[in-house]
Amino acid sequence: MIHESVMESAAVGTGLAPRHILHADLDAFYAAVEQLDNPELRGKPVLVGGRPEDRGVVATASYEARRFGVHSAMPMRSAVRRCPQGVIVRPRFDRYREVSDRVMEIFHDLTGLVEPLSLDEAYLDITDLVLEGSPPLRLALDLKRRVKEETGLTLSVGAATSKSVAKIASDLNKPDGLVVVLPGEEAAFLAPLLVARIWGIGPKTAERLRAEGIESIGQLASQPVEWFTQRFGQRAASVRDKALGQDREPVHTERVTKSVSAETTFANDLGDPAKLHPELAGLAGRVARHLEHKGLRGRTVTVKARLADFTTFTRQATLPAATAAESAIRDTAWRLLSLELQPGRTFRLLGVGVSSFVEGGAAPQLQLPLFEGETAVGDSAGN
Repeated sequence: MIHESVMESAAVGTGLAPRHILHADLDAFYAAVEQLDNPELRGKPVLVGGRPEDRGVVATASYEARRFGVHSAMPMRSAVRRCPQGVIVRPRFDRYREVSDRVMEIFHDLTGLVEPLSLDEAYLDITDLVLEGSPPLRLALDLKRRVKEETGLTLSVGAATSKSVAKIASDLNKPDGLVVVLPGEEAAFLAPLLVARIWGIGPKTAERLRAEGIESIGQLASQPVEWFTQRFGQRAASVRDKALGQDREPVHTERVTKSVSAETTFANDLGDPAKLHPELAGLAGRVARHLEHKGLRGRTVTVKARLADFTTFTRQATLPAATAAESAIRDTAWRLLSLELQPGRTFRLLGVGVSSFVEGGAAPQLQLPLFEGETAVGDSAGN
């Protein structure tokens, strides 16, 4: 996949007055598009992703497939074992981008304050519309209706006074969900939910909190400030604000690309330099083409590698001058990888990236996977 790492560069809505935020999320996006375009797939368990024999993973599973315990980022082999009747469909990212662009146009018709998170979800700041007299519920219903009528897809929406609460709300009643959290009700809404619902609290952190007897967001929110500082360090204030439903992170409307990378997972582990070199060269070429398209030049080249035993590491080098040249990226990446070649060592995955840009910008697109035999992982369209 080609991946753009981004940072936000412009923000709105930083005042202290109550804000009104929507989190809009297309349900099982990739699978829904496939079912929309191919009526024969409707009502069937659809698995969008790579073939199991190629070590593919599930990019998105339809809700019919999820009943069998299939989820995004699951190895396709495991998905097929759980759901043998599932229909495997290769991703068509050009088509998904086309549909996504139309949905984003609908979002922008409602408000100019839109922060895309991926092809299938975005935050919308509707504060001005609410102040003008339009209730969040009506705005959310209208948004869901337009997306359904104009694209045929279902949209789950959460409405709240913060991004974090809106995102949690949109996920509660999927598919085709709608949850509105009114001002002043944030803490009560969050209190019974598990702490893992909070963005930034992963399984390991949730397990550590559980060991302290903290399972719900309400229990987490009741802890003193010093407790948060001891356990979360620099993130303490952010985590506490999210637990209380009081975070003020704005909706960002501009983004700047920090890095561009491509990676591929091999059908069979590779250790022969004669086979690894063309694979790495292909990745470098794809990164170079993407940089050229975006008008970017970078100084840092990074190689990502995953060994047969799943050990994963990165190596990087900084060039004397910024470049988008395929040859410079390829040769630098190969020098980095060559240092890691050892007798008997085989590689499961390779990636090449470029960062430390000196000029240029990028559109607010978080992922542009091309799926030329690679594995798609961590795709938000699995929601």
